[in-house]
Amino acid sequence: MTPPLSVSAPTVLLMGPTASGKTALAMALAERLPIEIISVDSALVYRGLDIGSAKPDAAMLARVPHHLIDILDPADSYSAARFAADARRLIADIRSRGRVPLLVGGTMLYFRALTQGLSTLPSADLALRQRLEGEARLAGWPALHARLAARDPETAARLHPNDQQRIQRALEIIEISGMTPTAFYAQARDGAAADARWCRIALNPPARSELHARIATRFHAMIADGFVDEVRRLHQRGDLHPDLPAIRAVGYRQLWGYLDGDYGLPEAIERGIAATRQFAKRQLTWLRSESELHWLDPARNDLIEAALAHFRPADNV
Repeated sequence: MTPPLSVSAPTVLLMGPTASGKTALAMALAERLPIEIISVDSALVYRGLDIGSAKPDAAMLARVPHHLIDILDPADSYSAARFAADARRLIADIRSRGRVPLLVGGTMLYFRALTQGLSTLPSADLALRQRLEGEARLAGWPALHARLAARDPETAARLHPNDQQRIQRALEIIEISGMTPTAFYAQARDGAAADARWCRIALNPPARSELHARIATRFHAMIADGFVDEVRRLHQRGDLHPDLPAIRAVGYRQLWGYLDGDYGLPEAIERGIAATRQFAKRQLTWLRSESELHWLDPARNDLIEAALAHFRPADNV
């Protein structure tokens, strides 16, 4: 039987790219420790985004308490700063009940906001945004992504060439301040939980070909489970549009295009799989830029024991 944890035990963050096995490991750990899971996922916060976000099912939610799931309508927005505030409150609440918080997910900006805080970035400039949008209409967002890559390769590596919102914001920061987003994040950050002790576990995925195969298999399984109907229900509401954060989520954006008549379902599925693979690549790029990660192979036979070891106080945590 696993002995109780001391109050000095670190707060464990379980990270990894999509389809790397984070949920399965978290549920296995919950069989050994009195864990409550805090979701670190920008899609799981939305009600109605169930199949395409791989949201835990009713049986999982009944077995292990989960937090920051189904807290918003898809018409609403949720920020990294709000996540950090919510997560800090939940960590304290869970520990006050003698239970163990485990933060699980793949939204890397949320993890960074919690552990390092967010730099005070320049305010939005409407005229500059309109100019960048005009340039994108002429040259395309990949061209602006290339411009960003020339100025801030690290930020560009994390963004898809068609990620309009984030490319625009990164270029805006550079033009207003003369500093890159990477430089801002390297500065002392406001709002970080400086006194917290974090232990970061990252699942090192299988070979790229295997990860790609798992992503494709999972996406086709989502389609079979009713993913198209799920997006259709959102599409039929009438108050949602593809610029909302919820609808920009990987898979949802591609099926939304199908329902808008932009292309057929087979192409939407292929686009969704390709976008998910690109998303996983960006997650890995972000993870590999982080320090103090404990990488674990999800295929190792003693994975659960290896992960449990990181819930103990240690000098190097």
